[in-house]
Amino acid sequence: MNYKSYTRHNFTELPQISNLSSEQIEAIRVVGNVLPFKSNNYVVEQLIDWNNIPDDPIFTLTFPRKEMLSKQHYDKVTNLLQSGADPRVVKNEINKIRLKLNPNPAGQESNIPLFEGEKLHGIQHKYRETVLFFPSQGQTCHAYCTFCFRWPQFTGMSELKFAMKEAALLHKYLLKHPKVSDVLFTGGDPLTANARILSAYTEPLLSKEFSHIQNIRVGSKSLAYWPYRFLTDKDADDLLFLFEKVSRAGKHLAFQAHFNHPDELMTDAVRRAIERIRNTGTQIRTQSPLLRNINDNPETWSKMWKEQVRLGLVPYYMFVARDTGSKAFF
Repeated sequence: MNYKSYTRHNFTELPQISNLSSEQIEAIRVVGNVLPFKSNNYVVEQLIDWNNIPDDPIFTLTFPRKEMLSKQHYDKVTNLLQSGADPRVVKNEINKIRLKLNPNPAGQESNIPLFEGEKLHGIQHKYRETVLFFPSQGQTCHAYCTFCFRWPQFTGMSELKFAMKEAALLHKYLLKHPKVSDVLFTGGDPLTANARILSAYTEPLLSKEFSHIQNIRVGSKSLAYWPYRFLTDKDADDLLFLFEKVSRAGKHLAFQAHFNHPDELMTDAVRRAIERIRNTGTQIRTQSPLLRNINDNPETWSKMWKEQVRLGLVPYYMFVARDTGSKAFF
């Protein structure tokens, strides 16, 4: 399957656009100017039930809805877009709204370590044993979740973006912190980066000098939103070989897979991708926040967890969505 992306700039090219009302189309345009919007043809064609709009959970997970902004903010953006104002004025006013949506929840900035007099903006070190690393090449996703607490990373608010280009700094930092046993590659989605780049970050951690690094985790939504990353993408085999190499080196590789609803587990593509990943010796653990309008009932969680266990996955995290972005809706 060839990848096709949909954003607020081209979503009217959707073959299913006729399923949307004029109000829903306008909401995508308005809310998408404040909160990031991106989807792809796999999500659109294989996950969303277009006969169940707007209540379909995957539609709600990926497409902006009017209720995701307060009435005050929605009306403000609508008036800005209709007024013909200078684009710089519009951008400035929209950024003011974004800053009112708590774009930096839970004190993320306080977790950035200071190393040799320099702030390492691509690292968070909140727990003694665990370092989070944000590869700069993985600061996007195959599709954006409408509840995402890292939404500022996709809106051009660069001062709120965690990213690091130099793998050498990560490795140098880890060598100075022998009590760190876990490295979590996160983003965005680190698996939007190609296998060669991921190898540059990961393979040095397999050497003897990094013997204190026992567990490597990769946080990714790609299984749910683009399983072809592990099936037919041009470097799919190279990526799986890297996973296998980590396991052969005696490290524990955990794929932290984001699944928010059982519908994300039902396609043939995701099941084949899960099988290929598990065959490398990688453990797939699952995680999701509890979300109103998506999974806020025990039956949905029971169905999702049972199917995950049946597929060999480990239900791992259930948590509360952070106080940011479209929080009121979820």
